[in-house]
Amino acid sequence: MSRPTDERLLYLIKSRGPVTARDAGAALAMTPAGAQQWLAKLAGEGLVAPEDRRHGRGRPRRYWALTERGHARFPDRHSDLTLDMLASTRAVFGAEGLDRLIAHREAETLARYRAAMAGCASLDARVAKLADLRSAEGYMANWHRTDDSSFVLVENHCPICAAAAVCQGLCRSELAIFRAVLGPDARVERTEHVLEGARRCAYAIGHAEQRADA
Repeated sequence: MSRPTDERLLYLIKSRGPVTARDAGAALAMTPAGAQQWLAKLAGEGLVAPEDRRHGRGRPRRYWALTERGHARFPDRHSDLTLDMLASTRAVFGAEGLDRLIAHREAETLARYRAAMAGCASLDARVAKLADLRSAEGYMANWHRTDDSSFVLVENHCPICAAAAVCQGLCRSELAIFRAVLGPDARVERTEHVLEGARRCAYAIGHAEQRADA
């Protein structure tokens, strides 16, 4: 069963970032005028808001971005409960106990990812599988190959963002998981980070023999 148009529009903006009515119409097989009507409806519900951007000397173009309420339409893995559990762990067991909890989660996640990647011999196969695994966990992940035969992994949604904001060890742990599961022949760097104000998290992935400035 296909999703309603308003949900498809919200998903499109969440995964691509701000879009124009023309871009939205092209992506969803409708006219720009039709997309504009749906965007206006979503704006009336407080889910999107317009922002005008100037490109060169021409007239500014109107883009539509998710509002805080729009972002809240996507899953957050019961962030309140997670925050309570983190606070309780720190209060009862201290910072060392919290570090042990993160390490345990890291080990379990790494084991699960490695089992899922059995048979993925090439780096591109491992990157593709990692994107699939992350998407299944709610991260809305995708990947693409760059011109220099490296890769970019993008996560358009962070279902544990609230927890990561108060326990940044979670983000360090996830980067360590990526590096471990992609193997010693991979070089992984985080290039965009939601907690630093970016719209999404993104990772540059290359072969280990490639220099970072290549």
